[in-house]
Amino acid sequence: MIKGFKEFILRGNVIDLAVAVVIGAAFTAIVNALVEGFINPLIGVLFQVGDLSSWVWEVPTLSGGTSTFAIGIIIGAIINFLAVALIVYFVFVMPMNHWKDRQAAKAGAGQADAEPLPTEQELLAQIRDLLQSQGPTQRR
Repeated sequence: MIKGFKEFILRGNVIDLAVAVVIGAAFTAIVNALVEGFINPLIGVLFQVGDLSSWVWEVPTLSGGTSTFAIGIIIGAIINFLAVALIVYFVFVMPMNHWKDRQAAKAGAGQADAEPLPTEQELLAQIRDLLQSQGPTQRR
């Protein structure tokens, strides 16, 4: 049981996943700070609400009160998600895809020069033709 757990933990993809989660969490904190400190106030200035998190929509209720919808928080969460996705794509995914394409092109270029190996049937046919071209053999 311990041996199986050890094999599971030492697998490359588990360690890669753990590193990705840690880097993703740290990177998300950076993006959140950027969105909260720069993008939200910028959008707040454009929509004249001061700060995006204070942007609310008040709707009158049937009982005479009001119900408040926090539109700014929702838009802020959407902007956070899109910013993280955009940055992860351009910083991690796109360069990795480019690198994989280059590696595949290098591997393909080396294989394109080599002729494909003949099949077993083609080899047997060549042997037969060589034996026939040598002429009749003496049998004892």
